[in-house]
Amino acid sequence: MNSNTELKQRKKGNADGILKAIYRFFQGMLIGLGAVLPGISGGVMCVVFGVYKPIMELLSNPFTAIKKYWQLLIPLILGGGTGFVAVSKLLGFLLEKYPEPSVCLFVGLICGMLPSLFREAGQKGRSKWSFVSMAVCFSLVLALLICIGAVHANITPNTLWYLFCGFCIALSVIAPGMSFSTLLMPLGLYTPLTVGIGNFDMRVIIPAGIGALITVILLAKAVTKLLDRHYSVVFHGIIGIVSAATIVIIPFKSFAAGLVSFSVNAACLAVGAVIALLLDKFNSKVDVPEK
Repeated sequence: MNSNTELKQRKKGNADGILKAIYRFFQGMLIGLGAVLPGISGGVMCVVFGVYKPIMELLSNPFTAIKKYWQLLIPLILGGGTGFVAVSKLLGFLLEKYPEPSVCLFVGLICGMLPSLFREAGQKGRSKWSFVSMAVCFSLVLALLICIGAVHANITPNTLWYLFCGFCIALSVIAPGMSFSTLLMPLGLYTPLTVGIGNFDMRVIIPAGIGALITVILLAKAVTKLLDRHYSVVFHGIIGIVSAATIVIIPFKSFAAGLVSFSVNAACLAVGAVIALLLDKFNSKVDVPEK
């Protein structure tokens, strides 16, 4: 009788483990998609899914993090690679044919996750400096993204510029809200970068990878230490960054283009928000290991 009970519990544990792995893989895909989608950053998706801290530990102390979070990180990394590389071409097609609905879906996803992000930011208490940080980060990032959007410059991609692209990719993970696509599109680098990655062009992938690696080495540990020492201030700053980045990418003009456009975009916003709420509900049942 006891052996049967133990067997059932073991089977249930295995099934739960598989379900969690599938869920984390799906999260990783969304993180990878968010990294490619203009205006969204992989860091934002890491934050809204509650995996930003493990990812930062992976970047700053990879061997320790893998040992500590391997059940979380392995499916997450596999999903992220799938979302970033394998879906690049499909996402490029959707953004070209249906840009506003695609962006609205991700805006809804982020908006639906903001309440859980705010709860997480307050886990270690809040102070006046937390809200000051949120306001300052919101204002600075909003001004920066508006200025970048106002610049219309095109340059010829080369190895040095792809190194810069790698810097932007890593920055978009380390600093949530700083979308590499938002930085690269005004410079005419976004399309050649994503096309090169989708086609496995080593002339693009190698310099971009080197740029990303250098950025991670230089910045990841510093950000991790900031979170350890000033958790509330940093996290509320992240909320400001996420909010500003989200506002900038909302296609306001398309909502006024007609009833059909308004209805489609509103539906995509609603679907994104519902998905986010469902993911948040499930995420609350899937603990991120602390030790």
